[in-house]
Amino acid sequence: MGIVVQKYGGSSVADATSVKRVAQRVVATKKAGHDVVVVVSAMGDTTDDLIDLANQVSPLPPARELDMLLTAGERISMAVLAMAIGNLGQEARSFTGSQAGVITDSEHGRAKIIDVTPGRIETALAEGAIAIVAGFQGVSQTTKDITTLGRGGSDTTAVALAAALGADVCEIYTDVDGIFTADPRIVPTARQIPRISYEEMLEMAANGAKILHLRCVEYARRNDMPIHVRSSFSDKIGTWVVRSEDVILEGQPMEQAIISGVAHDRSESKITVVGVPDQVGFAAAILQALADAQINIDMVVQNVSAAATSLTDISFTLPRADGQTAMTALARLKDEVGYEKLLYDDSVGKVSIIGAGMRSEPGITAKFFRALADADINIAMISTSEIRISVVVAESQVDAAVNAAHTAFDLGTDEVEAVVYGGTGR
Repeated sequence: MGIVVQKYGGSSVADATSVKRVAQRVVATKKAGHDVVVVVSAMGDTTDDLIDLANQVSPLPPARELDMLLTAGERISMAVLAMAIGNLGQEARSFTGSQAGVITDSEHGRAKIIDVTPGRIETALAEGAIAIVAGFQGVSQTTKDITTLGRGGSDTTAVALAAALGADVCEIYTDVDGIFTADPRIVPTARQIPRISYEEMLEMAANGAKILHLRCVEYARRNDMPIHVRSSFSDKIGTWVVRSEDVILEGQPMEQAIISGVAHDRSESKITVVGVPDQVGFAAAILQALADAQINIDMVVQNVSAAATSLTDISFTLPRADGQTAMTALARLKDEVGYEKLLYDDSVGKVSIIGAGMRSEPGITAKFFRALADADINIAMISTSEIRISVVVAESQVDAAVNAAHTAFDLGTDEVEAVVYGGTGR
């Protein structure tokens, strides 16, 4: 029929039994008449174990050598899966990222895909074989060194290969049955979403939903590649990520749901620069220092300057892992900018409601904030886009905020739909 690209996460290939189960699913897809390309992550917690090993050997492992080490995890997965498929009577050929033609820039640990030239994959498919590709990795276009794509890189590998091969669909197999209106570990009655738009999924991923990686969804939207999120532990229908015009299914109401889901993120911290002179260029200097340190910031709030002092406070959120780097970079600016002090808070979390329907529905913000107020949750920062409202709250109140928002917008079901077969949701 056509080409199907399937991606299996670490929990789906965590042990020999799981690998055999994946092999049976892959072979069934092949026997249904499809050409099959499989992208695999490292088995279970292999990547974390390799990082721990590197840190035991060296307090600051060289980025090039760390990439070389980490790619070993996916190479193990691809080889054992090829063996398991062979035992089922089908030919399978395994390929590293570089052998599969995944060309990247030279940024170790977080490389971006520049191009995909899947000549060897196309040859394998033409000869009737199933192609198994190691996810999360590629080869630098300039240095020819092995690179890794960062967390969630296998998702991006799968979508990029699907686009390059002209596949019909990219299937992302994980340890939950699809995409839900909230994390089912926090909201047991979260409802499964049958279809969601690229734009909504981008906002969900950017704001903490770990089921799909942000760059994976960006790549799919850019190439109009449908993503089908399914569980490798069941045969349930899963969730389709598609163009907004394809979200409405036959028999559904004519308009899309106002709110599609609630996302949360516990990996952020907050920095406040206190007492910044309210002068042209000082805010730019602060943000430029962070950019020079390769730090991505999320929300930014600047208070109205006090009339008596002409001083203002600037607060922003950023990845918690970058907190100390950011504090160091800003400390160097103290004499230049003349601010009073820096405040750092790593006990915050972000809660977001996402939905394309809020574009044309007044009162969504008020309803969200009322739900948080009724749950006695204080809001520290607010950020919005056309289809998202995000707030920063105390980390200890994240679960309560997610449940309050989920209930306020009637997103749940009467029965528990979600089953987490693994443990990570990825």
